[in-house]
Amino acid sequence: MLKSISLKLGHILVLYGGWGLFAMSFLDSSLIPFPVVNDLALIVMASKRPALWPLYALASTLGSVGGAYLLYGIARGGGKFLFRKATPQSITNAQHWLERNDLLAILVAALLPPPAPYKVFVLSAGVLRVNALNFGLALMVGRGLRFAADAWLGAHYGIQAQDYLRHNLGWASLVIVAVIVGLALLQRWIGTRDAGHGTSDTGQGTRR
Repeated sequence: MLKSISLKLGHILVLYGGWGLFAMSFLDSSLIPFPVVNDLALIVMASKRPALWPLYALASTLGSVGGAYLLYGIARGGGKFLFRKATPQSITNAQHWLERNDLLAILVAALLPPPAPYKVFVLSAGVLRVNALNFGLALMVGRGLRFAADAWLGAHYGIQAQDYLRHNLGWASLVIVAVIVGLALLQRWIGTRDAGHGTSDTGQGTRR
């Protein structure tokens, strides 16, 4: 029933152009799920007015970030009841990732398509009181990349981009995430190595 309501509401919101995309993404990240519907709606809008694809991508991104901040604020204020649909294992995994690297964990969650537990990460970030600026920055980058890709595909390939999205969104997102995680791990390794060299040099200087 909820899926049917989401689809009907999505068809209505698309009629309002950029504002409709903003509202759809806001609701999807907060109260009413629109799994992949907002991605497809963005492609349709960009295919009809290709010159406006950056604006449509921005509207979807800002709406998604705004909706996530709503959930984040509720969870930060003690709204743990919002976890009722999440499994204990998914909550534990999300909190573990966030405690180790909050920015990277949120960025990855923002990029991955459903059924990735995006809202679990958002709620966990609120409960753990993750830095609000880091939270917003990670969401802007992650959601911005995802929606910019959707809008660009729609503007350049039209409605056919919907079929491409359905068949390739999962693996394409995983490739992007793998690159981001790889770069983050490389940066961490370089930082650890440099710190080790610094400690070694200090020790040698002391012995002299």
